[in-house]
This record gives sequence, C-alpha cells and structure tokens, in this order.
Amino acid sequence: MSDSQLALTLLLTPLVSAVLIGVFFRKQAAIAKALSLTAATAIALLAGQLIFGTPDFTAKMEWLTIGKLTIHLGFLLDPLSKLLLTVVALVGLLVHVFSLGYMKGEENQARFFGCLSLFMFSMTGLTLADDLIMLFIFWELVGLSSFLLINFYFEKPSAVAASKKAFIVNRLGDFGFLLGIILAYWAFGTITLADIAAKIGTEPSVVATSIALLIFCGAVGKSGQLPFHVWLPDAMEGPTPVSALIHAATMVAAGIFLLCRVSVLMTGDALTVILWIGVATALFAGFTALGQRDLKRILAYSTISQLGFMVAAFALGSLVALQSGADVSLAGITGGVAAAMFHLTTHAFFKALLFLGSGSVLHGTHHEGDIYRLGGLAKKMPVTFATFTLGTLALVGCPLLAGFYSKDAILILAYQYSPVVFGLLLLGAFLTAFYMTRLWTTAFLGKARSEGSDHAHECGPFILLPLIVLAIGSVLGGFAWFYPEALRVVPTEALALLKGDGHTAAMVGGTATFVIGSALGFLLYRPGSSSDFLQVKLPLVYQLFEKRLYIDTLYDWYVAKVQQRFALLLNYIDLIVLSGIVVRGTAGVVGLFGLATRALHTGSLHTYVYWFLGGAVLLWAIASGVL
Repeated sequence: MSDSQLALTLLLTPLVSAVLIGVFFRKQAAIAKALSLTAATAIALLAGQLIFGTPDFTAKMEWLTIGKLTIHLGFLLDPLSKLLLTVVALVGLLVHVFSLGYMKGEENQARFFGCLSLFMFSMTGLTLADDLIMLFIFWELVGLSSFLLINFYFEKPSAVAASKKAFIVNRLGDFGFLLGIILAYWAFGTITLADIAAKIGTEPSVVATSIALLIFCGAVGKSGQLPFHVWLPDAMEGPTPVSALIHAATMVAAGIFLLCRVSVLMTGDALTVILWIGVATALFAGFTALGQRDLKRILAYSTISQLGFMVAAFALGSLVALQSGADVSLAGITGGVAAAMFHLTTHAFFKALLFLGSGSVLHGTHHEGDIYRLGGLAKKMPVTFATFTLGTLALVGCPLLAGFYSKDAILILAYQYSPVVFGLLLLGAFLTAFYMTRLWTTAFLGKARSEGSDHAHECGPFILLPLIVLAIGSVLGGFAWFYPEALRVVPTEALALLKGDGHTAAMVGGTATFVIGSALGFLLYRPGSSSDFLQVKLPLVYQLFEKRLYIDTLYDWYVAKVQQRFALLLNYIDLIVLSGIVVRGTAGVVGLFGLATRALHTGSLHTYVYWFLGGAVLLWAIASGVL
C-alpha cells in the first residue's frame, strides 16, 4: 500500500463507520459501539504506521475546476500534521474506551458513537489537509460534529441552547476565515499552502496582515479566544467524553494547528494582535475560573486559559525573531510553532485526563458536579483521585511533569520578548495553580457534603484504564521531547528552546508561581469548607468572576436590545416600505385604476345615464368657466 493509499484508508475508516451506524445500525447500540471502537483502533494503528514508518510526503488529485481555480483533494504529512495526528488518534481511542463505560445505560448510544466516528473523520481530514479549501471543508465538518455531540441530550433546553450558541459563535469566526481564503486567492492566485509559501513576499503589507488576521478569526472561534470564547463553557452540556475529546484535546486545538499551518502568512502587526489576544484570554479565563462552582465548567475555563498560552506562544516565537532580525518565515515561526505545539500536545494528555476524571466523578456520584457538594472522594475513589491529582499537577506546572516543560518553553519566549508579557503570563500560571488547588481540595478532600458524594464509588475498568494511560502521558510527556530520535513527531526546536536564553528565569518563575499559587489555594480553601473564601471575603469580586466579567451579559444585552431591535426595524422597512409601498403600492395604483375603469362598464342602462348626466354637467361647468 502506497503512502497516499495509507492516508486515504486512515481518512475513510471513521467515515465508513459513521455511515454504517447512521444508515443501518441506528438502533443497534452494541454493533454501533463495536464499529466505532474498531474504527478508532484502526485509526491509531494506521496513524502509527504513518507517523513512524512513513517519510514526509504530499499527494493530491484534481477534484474540480472553477474558472482559473483548481481545487485538489490532497494530503500533507509533515512533522506538524504527525504531531496532531498522534493526539487525535491516541486521545480519540482512549475516549472511545472511556465512553463504553460512561455511556452504559444511556439512550441513543448508537447515535453517540456514530457522531464520534464522524468527528474522528473530520479531525483526521483537517490534520492531513494540504490547502486552504480542504482545511475549511474539514473545519466546518468538525464544527458540525461538535454541534451534534453537544446537542446529544437534545431533550434538555440547556443542551439545545449550548449547541446553537457554539454553532452561531463559530460561524462568526469561520466567516472571517472564509474571507481570508478569498483574499489569499486574490493576492496569490492559489490556495495551496506550499504555493503560497513560495509566492509570499518578504515585505509585510496591509493585504498580508489582513489575510493573517482574517484566518486568525477562525482560530479565535474554534479555540475559544476573546471575544468568541463564550460558547466553550456552555458546551459542557454535552456528555463528558465529548468534553474530553472535542473541548480539551482536539477540536479546540484545531485553531492552534491552523495558526501553525499558515504561519508563513503572518506579519509583525498581525502577530502583535494575536499575542495580546492570547495573553488577555489566558488572564480572563484564569480569573473567571475562580468564580465557578461546577467541576466541568472550571476545567472549561482552564482550557480557554491554556489555549491563550498556546496562541501567545505562537506569536511570541516570531516576534522574538523579529527583534533579533531573523527571517520571520524560518527561525522565528519555527520557535513559535514548536512552543505552541509542545504545549498543545502535553495539554491534550493532562486536560483529557482531567475531563475524563471529572466524568468518573460524575459517574461515581450520580452526576453531582458542584465542587461544594462533593468532598471526601479521595478515599471513596482512590484511582480517580490519584490520576486526577497527577493531571492537576501537570496542568499547574509541577516540576518534572509534562506541563512544566511545555509551559517553561512559553515563558522562555515571553522572557526573551518583553518583561511585561513575561509578568502577565506568570500571573496566568499563578491563577492556574490557585484555582486548580481550590478545585482539588474542595472536591476530593475533607468530608462528603451531599448524598451523591457520600455514596460515591469507584468506576469500572473501561473508565479507569484511559485515566491511567493518560496519567502516564501527563507524567512522561515532557520527557519525550528530550528524545526526538524516539518520537519522530517532535520538532527538535522545542529542545533547543528549553536550553536557550531565559531558561533559568522561566524555570524559577514558573516553579515559584506553582508553589505560591498552590500553597495560597490550599490555605484559603481548606478541605471540608462548605463556602467559598472569595465569595465570603470579597463578594463583589467573586460576583464579577462568577458572572464571567459580564461579557456574556453584554452579549445578551446586545442581542436583545440592539441586534433584535435592528432586525425588527429592517423587518418593518421590508413590510411597509418595500413590500407595502414600492411593490404593493405600485400594484395598488394599477388596481385602483382598473377598478375605476371597470365601474364604467357595468352593462346597466341606469349607470350609463348617470355617467352621461355627470359628463354633461362637467362639460357645462368647463364651458361656462365655473371650472
């Protein structure tokens, strides 16, 4: 089997599974689960063969021609696509295994696993796409899959509202992405990434900056950056395996992957905008997490914050290169891509672990998700507690765990670029340690505070096995980057970055924020507390964080008071001015003229006499000068 045939088989395997489930086995849950799990296993095996046994390649075939535009179906396998393919295949398989236990007893399991297969197809196609059109097609399919999975519990109004919110917000970002593709074709005459890289000039321009920022709009939507972050916390209405697969490890990472894939399009002005959006997102989500009580919602804001770190890392690599006078399209972009993808990979492991761990908690406590109604789970759910603890330590940057190394790489770039950015990202890292310690102590330590937590129990092997595997990845994931020969998906630039200038400052700063944030969180949120320290001591500040800095409220006000009223105004203009006057008005004049004309021809002698007399009187009045 050739390399392109292997890639095509990898792509079509989950699609075949989704089609078979959707057409033939919509009511046979056992068969659907077997098909979906088999497809996920095949994806992992085929991806392993592509990653470790296949050199980089590009393959494409002509799909259709529209004027001068020729669209190809193609594959691009390089270190970047190999890295994301590793995450998609491995995390996807573990989520499938976890779902076997978590979704047991649920209705419509066949539909759930069919949607999982559709998502795996969409994400695999996005990973291997070699031009902007194919990226956009699979980008939209990923959005469709997300909509279907968030809306799985469609009988719940909150799930329906969350799915619509996710769909609409992402369409706003995707509209900018589509405009960027159109502008790129107008500017370069091609949509193939390799051809664009060959044609783009070395001097930045307004057009190049516009293309970069428009394409970035897509990443803002998918990766939950300000101001399009509002959909991601509400997406927790979907089943927990969906949260782990889509909203922690793969779909939200697609925006970071997109930035890295189109890195050659970036200009200094665009990178500056991208940097500050990433930094602002990291800090906003960190503060907002302090005001949340729901276990999955806290993890959702943590995801948004870490995605902000990745976006900032991407921009920082190139901006550091600009400061040093290096070629932005080579060394600078490489550094940013390495740091962003490094954190993307480690984050996929420990955040998937945390989300699946929260699913284990919900499953074992009969869906009790309020951290202030949990407690005492460390003894009742020891495996979940141990693995969740390792995931938390990896997330907060505990030395020697995966998150420590990847966050260290980002802080190194920030230190090299600006003391202000370095300080702000350190604050973001401190907030991460603080709110995750709050979650950990409140939910797992102390005594049970509800019937669900009091009767908590450990889950079965299908749920625990993925937790253990992901916990191992969360511990050892960082070390793998020091052995690029063993993992061909690892960019060697990440290792160079970790040994470069600023490593000591980043390591000291990162470790200090971990220690101080964790210690302060443990002191303020002691085990067994039934009330929130911030809510008691600083209620106005807590309310600000609880209300998500009122950004969602501002959106609601805008939609209800501005957009809806403007839509009603346009509706009235359409009905009264256009339909009523312009269209119906003209027809009304003609109709009245016809009505008057018909009145002259009634066939009645009396009517004709009256018209005759009226005409005679009118003529007399005109002749006599009365009129």
